[in-house]
Amino acid sequence: MKRKLGGGEPVFGLLASIPSPVVVEMVGCADYDFIIIDTEHVLINPETLENMIRAAEAVGLTALVRVSEPHPKEILRALDAGALGIVVPHVESREQAEQIVRACKYGPEGSRSLNSGRAGTFGKHDLAAYIRRANEEIMVVPMIESRAGVEQASAILSVPGIDMVLEGAADLSQSYGMPWQTRAPAIKAGLRQIFEASKREGVPYCAIPRAAEDYDEWRKLGVRAFVLGDERGVSYRALRAHLQAFAQEAQT
Repeated sequence: MKRKLGGGEPVFGLLASIPSPVVVEMVGCADYDFIIIDTEHVLINPETLENMIRAAEAVGLTALVRVSEPHPKEILRALDAGALGIVVPHVESREQAEQIVRACKYGPEGSRSLNSGRAGTFGKHDLAAYIRRANEEIMVVPMIESRAGVEQASAILSVPGIDMVLEGAADLSQSYGMPWQTRAPAIKAGLRQIFEASKREGVPYCAIPRAAEDYDEWRKLGVRAFVLGDERGVSYRALRAHLQAFAQEAQT
């Protein structure tokens, strides 16, 4: 995913809201580029999280983990489980962004605790080399999803080590006093402000299009990273449409 973004190629992902390695494997087999395993809104035990990451690895899917809060220990556990990136919700300041980068990076760039577990292939390969590779490859992705975050977007995204920014129109709409009006003009203006900051700071912007025209608008602006909803919603809509096709036929 990071190499594709660096080369200007488009990348497409889904949020993982179903705590199942099999579903992650299906997403990879469907040729998505990345998945964001959600531990903010979904209860996932550590063993299941590790197996979901393992399933992503098996099918060449880049696995990011959205943590519930930017606590270094929570970030550490996700990275030691093998996550290739950390998504942090509700980032609102440069200081927060700096702390997140430090938690994700080994020294001298950060303070991530050393470990020779599965992320480092249990010591099979040179661990000092792994540290360098991890600092290069692991993605640090803040979510900006509040009025305060929008106002501080440039400061947040100017922090060295930020690899991508993910929008959060749902919580942003609540912050602006209009819950779930994710396509209201004020919300779209806030997202555009985040995008402009990302462009100034040279940080890829990841959009979550909620209508076909959203995708077209972002693509024309040069956006190359997209989260196309969550597998839970995609599955529900597919199941519903599948049933309705037969139910309507039965009524004729």
